[in-house]
Amino acid sequence: MGREMTAGADSERPGTSAHDGFEVFRDDRGIPHLRAADALALARAQGHNAALDRAWQLETERHRVLGTTAAYLGAEAVDWDRFARRARLADTARRCYDRLAPETAAWVRAYVDGVNAGLAEGAARTPEFAAAGLAPGRWEPWTPLGVWLSTHILFAGFPTKLWREEVARRLGDDRMTLFATDGPGTSGSNGWLLTGARTTTGSPVIAGDPHRFIEDPGVYQQIRLACPEFDVVGLAVPGVPGIAHFGHTGGVAWAITNAMADYQDLYREQLRRTADGGVEALGPDGWYRAHAHTETIEVAGGEPERVEVVETDRGPVIIGEVPEVREELNAVREVQEEPNAAAAPDAPESPGALDSPGTSGAHDGPDAPRISLRYPPRVTGDLGFHVLPALLRARTVADLDAALDGWVEPVNVVLAADTTGATLHRVAGHVPVRPYENRLRVVPAHDPAYAWREGAEPLPRTEVDAATGTAVMANERGLAAPLGIEFAPPHRADRIRELLGAPPGTGAREVTGPPWSAADMAVVHTDTRLASSRQLLSLLAWAPGLGPDAERLRDRLLRWDRHMDADSPDATLYARLRADVVHRLAGHPALGPVTGDADPWRSAAYPPLFRPWLAAVPRIGYALETLLTVGLLPYEERLAIVAASAEAVAATRAESPWGEVHRVSPWQALPGATPEEVWPGLAGDHDCVLSTSSVPGITDLFARGPAARYVWDLARREDSLWVVPFGASGVPGSAHHRDQTELWASGRLAPVTTDWNLLHRTEETTSMTTTTVPALRPAVYEQKVEGFGTVRLVPVDPAADAGLLHGWVTEERARFWGMADHTREQVQEIYEFVGSLPTHHAYLVLRDGVPAALFQTYEPDADPVGECYDVRPGDFGIHLLIAPAEGEGAVKGYTESLLTAFIGYVFSDPAHLRVVVEPDARNEKAIARMVRVGFELGPEIQKPEKTARLAFLTRAAALGLA
Repeated sequence: MGREMTAGADSERPGTSAHDGFEVFRDDRGIPHLRAADALALARAQGHNAALDRAWQLETERHRVLGTTAAYLGAEAVDWDRFARRARLADTARRCYDRLAPETAAWVRAYVDGVNAGLAEGAARTPEFAAAGLAPGRWEPWTPLGVWLSTHILFAGFPTKLWREEVARRLGDDRMTLFATDGPGTSGSNGWLLTGARTTTGSPVIAGDPHRFIEDPGVYQQIRLACPEFDVVGLAVPGVPGIAHFGHTGGVAWAITNAMADYQDLYREQLRRTADGGVEALGPDGWYRAHAHTETIEVAGGEPERVEVVETDRGPVIIGEVPEVREELNAVREVQEEPNAAAAPDAPESPGALDSPGTSGAHDGPDAPRISLRYPPRVTGDLGFHVLPALLRARTVADLDAALDGWVEPVNVVLAADTTGATLHRVAGHVPVRPYENRLRVVPAHDPAYAWREGAEPLPRTEVDAATGTAVMANERGLAAPLGIEFAPPHRADRIRELLGAPPGTGAREVTGPPWSAADMAVVHTDTRLASSRQLLSLLAWAPGLGPDAERLRDRLLRWDRHMDADSPDATLYARLRADVVHRLAGHPALGPVTGDADPWRSAAYPPLFRPWLAAVPRIGYALETLLTVGLLPYEERLAIVAASAEAVAATRAESPWGEVHRVSPWQALPGATPEEVWPGLAGDHDCVLSTSSVPGITDLFARGPAARYVWDLARREDSLWVVPFGASGVPGSAHHRDQTELWASGRLAPVTTDWNLLHRTEETTSMTTTTVPALRPAVYEQKVEGFGTVRLVPVDPAADAGLLHGWVTEERARFWGMADHTREQVQEIYEFVGSLPTHHAYLVLRDGVPAALFQTYEPDADPVGECYDVRPGDFGIHLLIAPAEGEGAVKGYTESLLTAFIGYVFSDPAHLRVVVEPDARNEKAIARMVRVGFELGPEIQKPEKTARLAFLTRAAALGLA
């Protein structure tokens, strides 16, 4: 065996290749600065670092993609798992990966290799794994695409279309957009650009903050990625290679906000069950067979749940079940008995004909809504991942602009500038061409009028305003207006423009002023002016018949400066007044059809996952300014509601600063795994530039806010600034787990250190190696064999495993392996060589964590055996050496059980069509074993070191055995 593997090779032996090595430096806050010899090694380094710093976060995201979080988080995670499976997120990620260009696929694979190499070590550091009873799994090459997709699948807020349908059905079509504003399920951001004419350095500055749900660990990771091709600092998404949203390459910097575009559609499907248990859907040309299969969701502490995954020509069905035959017959009978039931066949169906059952009656019958989701990556097989490495290589605005032409989702507004002073303000992403009604509501699937057209909508762009030297993006109805329905109110964008048009901190309204520095940007980040308070306070000023306490409350709030500062009791009083008004509006008869017992969030017709978009009270809270302005209620009734609320709030006589009640409430996958924390209170509110979004009428706590802040200086990158809510590390107890929280809460930022001499070189500065403990290594394959145990294949670590392997191969029973006279060093050398070959691989086989065998694979046409027979496409060679402690007969069917797992691994790759083995012709026991499990014997062949007997197992035969 040993002589065979080295035959024909040159005299070089692999050591630590410079191309596999990387260096890790960290600044004083533990932020990783990674340096490698090339882009692929750097991608591996980034994956490895993410696995060490964010292992729990990465594994949570991987399970979210697969829809397997309930297996360790319990019943509360079932709703997401059901959606992830029904929406076919993992399958879509696989499709998109398969369509990547080879160089992009290799880059993503390198990142995944790094994750898999570091995950076991990262998991060992992180207490959540032990608390959840979870072992780290293996990332597939497509997993990062799945992470990106699952992170952003709800970003465009398609469930809002369900809310609009309910409003239209209950209040009338003319009220459909009454509540139109960015609501509790929307993610937004601030971003602004100052040209060199407006800065102290004469070069542009870009700054902002993404507003997302605050997660612990954070959704953004501060990082630096450096190799000879590029040197980039920015905010990465853990689990995804590169830097997508906010970055500075030294030559060009960029930032994004959510464009609020609508690019996902909901279709009302008509489905029926066939006699053979299949599913048919009604399309423009009649009934046709839809894809359907069933999956099982494992639930920790509960019974498994089965979910039927159905996909029509429009997309995966995410709402509603397929009616059974009896239900379908009843529905047909009811239609036949209904007068005038048959509409003109060529008339397009009204998109508003959603048969929602509301809050009463059965919701799984023939009239329940069955709705499919159509989203661009599922249709095109493109998630835009080729853009990510191009962003890293960008040197100018022109480079960045060209790269962004391939961006897919989420659809963003982009600001960029480079060191020459060039600027960019554009929309990037894929918005399909289809009727306006598709953006607004659920549309009928069988009507061709609502089908997607070829191509994509043109993407708006504009020039940065030369008169003011500024550009602002804050999710308002601005540049991206032609692409969406609901946008943020203009208050944040207007306030940023107002601030930038004046000297820092003055709040004046001039459109020009003294130059700004990068450090001055914190003044804008932390502004707390609440412009949306104007309408409520205006009604309060004219509220009639107030008692003495309410009058004092009125006078106090009218003197208030309208800043939601953390130390302001007046801000708290305003929030309480607002909440009371929200509840009174919710109790008003005019909104009765969508509130109280009729609240759409109570409807069993929709999955619980979509309740944040369907709940009436938050909708009223976020749209309060509109509801107090438009003619929903007469002016006198609005005054009366505000007056009643003022009396109620005045009677409480409660005083507390806003920061005491307005605390961050981050999402944690397993909140009980670490000690309970007192989360900080912050200034700000939903419509402030400091957008810390509580839910008016529900809670003063906020779960959505600045997930990071950044300032990119194009004059001197080292003068750039950044901060995240918690810290660089996702490991509880780490010195850098919470060391940025105080900075973030107080509105300050940390410097971006770029001088390598000021960084701390860490022990991670080695080429990646697997852990020395085999059971802690990520498995390339895992299979539970009934009655035998769990079989895992992990890569051989030549240095760590040399002693174990030397003991195995030098025993008499292993004489046919060909290494009986080898030293430990020679064995290590051979497996180092095997590990250097892209066509040959060696694995330790673990049975329930204990080394049980050595398993090797090879491509016959790249091996000396390929010279001894006619190699067919799809041939795949294997070698197997059973550990001596588990010899034949130690456990009945031992070798056959291992072979079951090996064959499962080999044929998990559809490119493998036939397994090839070539044991020593004298090894009668091995040959008999192969025949017993289904191999067909081939001829004897002469090799330099032995006479071998070929044997083959085809995919068809293997499937038959299975």
